[in-house]
Amino acid sequence: MEATTVHRFQYSSPWIDLRNFEGKPRGSLQYNHRSKENKRLRVLALAHFQPDKRRDHRQRSLSDKNSSALLETGSLLHSPFDEELVLKRKAEEVKQYLNGRSMYLVGMMGSGKTTVGKIMARALGYTFFDCDALIEQAMNGTSIAEIFEHFGESVFREKETEALQKLSLTYHQVVVSTGGGAVIRPINWKYMHNGISIWLDVPLEALAHRIAAVGTHSRPLLRGNDDGDESKDAYTVALNRLSTIWDARGEAYTNASARVSLENITSKRGYRSVSDLTPAEIAIEAFEQVQSFVEKEGL
Repeated sequence: MEATTVHRFQYSSPWIDLRNFEGKPRGSLQYNHRSKENKRLRVLALAHFQPDKRRDHRQRSLSDKNSSALLETGSLLHSPFDEELVLKRKAEEVKQYLNGRSMYLVGMMGSGKTTVGKIMARALGYTFFDCDALIEQAMNGTSIAEIFEHFGESVFREKETEALQKLSLTYHQVVVSTGGGAVIRPINWKYMHNGISIWLDVPLEALAHRIAAVGTHSRPLLRGNDDGDESKDAYTVALNRLSTIWDARGEAYTNASARVSLENITSKRGYRSVSDLTPAEIAIEAFEQVQSFVEKEGL
């Protein structure tokens, strides 16, 4: 992931310098990034992902005229489309409903909030923030794992709430990737509901595979050995711990304004696994769900 430069986030000041900030990666769930040569995907229409079980490697792209027709009419023709073009046009369509409101991505650790959030922010022309990165700034560069180790989870949660408060009360037109546990404090929902919250709902099995592959060094709530863990493989250990965390947080995620189910997208696209989804496909679905929410609520 790219290196990032950040300005100091001081809690003594009500301002965050947005000019050079871009949240750093948090080791989120990796998706299948297709090569440039295989970047053209198959789709039925912009408004709804549809199954495409004949995924081949044809490289034909849509002309501006044909792509406009697909996007405007929702034609159910089996035609390839430019993923970036569809993403940009969907973002422009959704943006007119937002009135400058910010977006907050919530979800379990490793669910891809940072990766998808950056894509959404760029498509909208918004600024992206990684809440964990802001907390690390506030603690003079101390990593999240070190904050948990030296100060405890309670200090981390306080800093998390302070960061969300400043972002929600001071700025508009931002996309924020929150920590996996941000949902457990009701006060955090108060701040996030100043904008639109989006839950990235990823199957625990997919999260466990990702975490088992990269390790738990940056995830303090998954570190340490439970009784009997020594005899289990990394995937099983990760899945067990994620399941425990889910039991404590799962219901809280349902407070989000919109839900993006990776299982649903996978089924609609006719893919075999959620790992076949690209971050852009998830971002497009997120825009769809946000639009559905604002239309329903009349915002």
